[in-house]
Amino acid sequence: MHKRFECTILGQELSLVSDSGDEHVENVVRYVSSKVEEAKDFAGGNTLTVAILAALNIADEYLQIAEKNENTYYNLESKAERLIRSINDSR
Repeated sequence: MHKRFECTILGQELSLVSDSGDEHVENVVRYVSSKVEEAKDFAGGNTLTVAILAALNIADEYLQIAEKNENTYYNLESKAERLIRSINDSR
């Protein structure tokens, strides 16, 4: 069920619609706000530059986590295949 949330990021009042719970939306807004604050240290006062730097930092974190998850998946899959072969060979 869609629910509307109000938040302010970079001085912009935003209205969000989400199926997620209140706590999750609050965590997302807090996370993005923290990334924006970090980016402000490097971008000065230019709002667009701050937003782009924050988006790049979030994308970088996401891609690093996605790569780590993919590597973990393939490692587990490889181990499972070796175990299956070992079990089959011991029969």
